[in-house]
Amino acid sequence: MTTSAKSATDLKPMGDRVVVRPSEQESLTKGGIYLPDTAQERPQEGEVVATGPGRVLNNGKRVEMEVKPGDKVIYSKFAGTEVNVEDEELLVLGMNDILAILT
Repeated sequence: MTTSAKSATDLKPMGDRVVVRPSEQESLTKGGIYLPDTAQERPQEGEVVATGPGRVLNNGKRVEMEVKPGDKVIYSKFAGTEVNVEDEELLVLGMNDILAILT
């Protein structure tokens, strides 16, 4: 999916959604063997680019986001929707798809 946003920072996720820039995967194994893109696993680690305002509860109160732009996170393997912005591949994830913040 290609968006009309000019940069990754132009994306404003809704609710408890998060935009993540996946980390680059190594194309060489420890033994020096080159892995083509089709053989590489999908990354599960990335940097938060933008966050939504948070989820609204039934009583009208908003639950604040637990992550912020710049945080390094680990997320579920097949989570999110891939979007391309200015030839950059990003993921839009739900907050519950983020498993941990790397410190």
